[in-house]
Amino acid sequence: MSRLVLVRHGQSEWNEQNLFTGWRDPDLTAQGVDEARRAGAALKAANMTFDLGFTSLLQRAQKTCALLLETQGQTDLPVTRHEELNERDYGDLSGLNKDDAREKWGEEQVHIWRRSFDIPPPGGESLKDTADRVLPFFNSAIMPLVKQGKDILIAAHGNSLRALVMQLDGLSAEQIIDVNIGTGEPYCYAMNADGSVTDKSILTP
Repeated sequence: MSRLVLVRHGQSEWNEQNLFTGWRDPDLTAQGVDEARRAGAALKAANMTFDLGFTSLLQRAQKTCALLLETQGQTDLPVTRHEELNERDYGDLSGLNKDDAREKWGEEQVHIWRRSFDIPPPGGESLKDTADRVLPFFNSAIMPLVKQGKDILIAAHGNSLRALVMQLDGLSAEQIIDVNIGTGEPYCYAMNADGSVTDKSILTP
């Protein structure tokens, strides 16, 4: 039996400003720092420790991971950074206020780009594109560790983690559209040696 914990980064400066972020690299807000620390405290209260950590190349995820581990008491945990775990690339929407984008392209079109499974914004990635990047990496680099009984922490982003939840929970393209992962909210999976999920819980920090 092993544990796999997924944590979305705490609130970023661009989350606070209602901007499309994607691969841009804003820092955490004070609220985001607090969310990361509360996630660490929730994991500590649940007596969860880790053998390895993974995060993206973006500082909001990296800092969330570091703050979580500091609070949880594992500052020496080996953590590796991988581009494959980056947030969905929003392309031409990156850096735009979401309300301004609706004015430019229309409410319906922006809704389609944000919530459809396989329709990307101009120059960017759909959720399907993100899953096509995230899942092969997860299955080749992380799942073998899970099958060896390692306890793994992944601190990443809303859409890269949604791709993982889609696979772990066995959700369809239609079902994953309605899944939203809160900032600093740990998703905890108990895993068998064959990589199947035996239990899932969402901690409330």
